[in-house]
Amino acid sequence: MKRELLDDLPRFEPGWVWLVGAGPGDPGLLTLHGVNALRQADVIVYDALVDQRILDHAPGTAEMVYAGKRGGRPSPTQRSISLRLIEFARQGKRVLRLKGGDPFVFGRGGEEALTLTGAGIPFRIVPGVTAGIGGLAYAGIPATHRDTNSSVTFITGHSMTGEVPDTLNWPALATGAPVIVLYMAVKHMGRIAERLIEGGRDPMDAVAFVSKAATDDMTVTECTLQEAGEVAKGVEPPAVIAIGPVVRLRSALDWMGHIKDGRVLNPDPLGQGREEAG
Repeated sequence: MKRELLDDLPRFEPGWVWLVGAGPGDPGLLTLHGVNALRQADVIVYDALVDQRILDHAPGTAEMVYAGKRGGRPSPTQRSISLRLIEFARQGKRVLRLKGGDPFVFGRGGEEALTLTGAGIPFRIVPGVTAGIGGLAYAGIPATHRDTNSSVTFITGHSMTGEVPDTLNWPALATGAPVIVLYMAVKHMGRIAERLIEGGRDPMDAVAFVSKAATDDMTVTECTLQEAGEVAKGVEPPAVIAIGPVVRLRSALDWMGHIKDGRVLNPDPLGQGREEAG
């Protein structure tokens, strides 16, 4: 990385909060704005899914505050996190709120930004690579492809109460969304699959669970929609889930698998690539 690229980036002013997306896992997906923020921050309030190698960019003088939220485990409340951001900013500190993925894609960045606005705290948003795009790409699954879909729908797998979202029009999603990408849905995948099938979606539609996306521990499990509820029981969160024809493209586009195995494929638009010796 050339130093002059960072020289032209914004100065992190005292009393400000920057909400920064760290990407889905691989530290290389962190943006230059993210690196710039890390190098200037006085306080870093970070989530559970932020790679330690990203945190290593911070100066040794920075105060590190863990604010991870993991399902089923004791976690700080959203209000307590937001109030700490305000407290640190009012102390004149440069506060970096570091989130996995993108802060504005199921990351509660909007909630935190609104709280900062209400408290009169200046802030900056630094987008990150969201798992529903970057994580799938590391698994060899494009979110869109000209031969399969011209739209994609992103859905959270649970509501504010922790249950399957009941405000969604599941029949409309089942028949109108060619590709569905689910976040935080492993726990409720059985019920979600049932609602989609009941709404008219093909039980044989392709599904991929991408666990720990874009990390060294990433695993990908493929199945059909009718099998998804049972398969989900063996998937370790965090995971992003893709439903639709793009999943079949993985057999030709699994570039990480190709690197490891030295495979060469004859790509097929429907994902039925034929493996040859590499």
